[in-house]
Amino acid sequence: EMESRGQAVLRLTNRKKEDKIEKDGIKILLKRHEVFENGRQVDLTLKEYGLLKLLITHPGTVFSREEIMDQIWETGFYVETRTVDVHVRTLRQKLGEAGKYIETLRGVGYRYHEAD
Repeated sequence: EMESRGQAVLRLTNRKKEDKIEKDGIKILLKRHEVFENGRQVDLTLKEYGLLKLLITHPGTVFSREEIMDQIWETGFYVETRTVDVHVRTLRQKLGEAGKYIETLRGVGYRYHEAD
């Protein structure tokens, strides 16, 4: 598990140097804060963008609602845990076909599951 976490950190560090992330038909242009799904531009809110970026840069990692809130929402800002569910649902809808890669693990949280 420790080795996997180390590899994930290295992948994240390498991706930070890049100006885009491309995976499963989703392209994120980091410097421009733009997202495309199979060539179609997708308008996301700042929270949806942060959520997508968090999940896609850590494929296979399960994030609880609380972890997502800590990463995406400002410190000290109270948010109902169900707010995360609403943002995930909206993000999936906006991503169209690519929204299927965001999986719900009931009672646990969410993860990005890469295409086989």
